[in-house]
Amino acid sequence: MACLGCRIANGIEPDLNVVFENELITCVLDINPFNEGHLLILPKQHYWDVEELDSKTAYSIMDASKKLSIVLKSLFKPAGISICQNGGKFNDLTHYHMHLIPRYEGDGFTWSEPLNPHGAGQRLAETKEKFVEVLKEG
Repeated sequence: MACLGCRIANGIEPDLNVVFENELITCVLDINPFNEGHLLILPKQHYWDVEELDSKTAYSIMDASKKLSIVLKSLFKPAGISICQNGGKFNDLTHYHMHLIPRYEGDGFTWSEPLNPHGAGQRLAETKEKFVEVLKEG
């Protein structure tokens, strides 16, 4: 199996710290955690991006994120949890995975402002219409 994400999700990689799994997904501690308890949720079948997920797998991922968020809050008492997924060229694992990151005031985790102004805030009505039109088309 060439894909690292597939090897992790299917228990082939050594020294995995699996905290939960079922027939569709595996949840492991991130080997380079932003904060203690940082988790990855990976489907056992290979997917690259969120839109490729079948509904059953997508539900299993979201259900696990809910269940594990409760556990993270119980164990580590974070101020919050960031849940994120990087797609396309930003998917460094080349396999769909969702991060659950316990967060604390002043921990340095950032969602920064764009480096280059793009004016998207001034085009919200136009952007909304684009979505509505495409969604109408099915």
